[in-house]
Amino acid sequence: MLLAEIISVGTELLLGEIVDSNAAFLAQELAARGVTLHRKTVLGDNLNRVSDGLRQALSRADLVILGGGLGPTDDDLTREAIAAVLGETPAEDPELLAWLEGLYAARGRVMPQLNRKQAWLIPSAEALSNPVGTAPGWFVQTNGKWIVALPGPPREMQKMWREQVLPRLPLPDHALSAVTIHTQGIGESNLAELLGDLTKGANPSVATYARRMGVDVRVAASAPTAAEAQALAAPVLDTVRNKLNRWTWGEDGDTLAGAVTSTLDGRTLGVIEAGSGGALCLLLAGEPGFLDAAVTVDHARLITLGLTPVTLRDAGVVSEAAARELAAGAREHLGAEVGLAVVTAAGGEGAGQTFVALSAEDLEEVAGVNWPGDPAQIRERAAVAALALAYRALRLPQPGEEAGGA
Repeated sequence: MLLAEIISVGTELLLGEIVDSNAAFLAQELAARGVTLHRKTVLGDNLNRVSDGLRQALSRADLVILGGGLGPTDDDLTREAIAAVLGETPAEDPELLAWLEGLYAARGRVMPQLNRKQAWLIPSAEALSNPVGTAPGWFVQTNGKWIVALPGPPREMQKMWREQVLPRLPLPDHALSAVTIHTQGIGESNLAELLGDLTKGANPSVATYARRMGVDVRVAASAPTAAEAQALAAPVLDTVRNKLNRWTWGEDGDTLAGAVTSTLDGRTLGVIEAGSGGALCLLLAGEPGFLDAAVTVDHARLITLGLTPVTLRDAGVVSEAAARELAAGAREHLGAEVGLAVVTAAGGEGAGQTFVALSAEDLEEVAGVNWPGDPAQIRERAAVAALALAYRALRLPQPGEEAGGA
């Protein structure tokens, strides 16, 4: 078993000014290749702390990947930390220096002297070329272990990882097969109860994850070959699919918006949003069948779209009656065959109260939800609630349930 740790270097990561997407990418890459990741650490631009972090990681792991800190400035300290831990002295590599100077010359520029440190190497390090940036990486072998230093910009890091690092790593003779099942309308704890002892298995493993579109269930297995891993996972995957069939809307790269439009069966979809600020339209953008939309909180405009003055006076915009009328209005006034409406209070009194409705020939569905939160959360949840209602209402009945049921 190859054990790995990731150390992300950068004060901007530590303070949350930048999201650490690199560590997430590397974690997925390692898992897909049978490497066991034990820790992910974020450290600021401090030589002692990065050195201590690397020293501790090497005491526990076979492979340590450092991301960031390979720039030319004084606070880029990854090279210095690796050299300090290994007791080696960095020196300019003539070939790297010539490459850097040529890179700047090709752009009609003179290389700043600060960039000379990007040409450093230590005796145990091999330079990793960077075709899309100025920061070469390092590949270090020491006492049967490996240290990999990668640049921080994701575009540079990912290309270097795939083209320079993977061919050099002694990867395990294992393959991973993983399928992620997307669900809606069931909570994570209820789903875990439904799965029972399946979540206790190690290989295949079954794990649940709460996501913005619902709860995901990941079924994974590892074996010497991809075919063996798939065969190992297959019976468990079939069991999970059967147990969750009632709530499932897709797998892996599927989107809930795509699942909804796939149920339109050639029909067109019109959307009216009041209070959700276009969040539903953003999710549907580019999907086939999405015909037209109106996004407004103006009462006069909503009345022209189907909201009756009586409903506005007696129940208000954020009401079940208003959602029903606007869903029907999306068909009548936007010319769509299926109308979907969402009305929500994203702020102020009653924040979180949401109603969603769907109207189609011989079909009308409505649902109300109430999730407190900040305005952005409420708008997103309202949009997801609308998609979930549409999918439940429009999809073909599944075994053991009635049309429109979930």
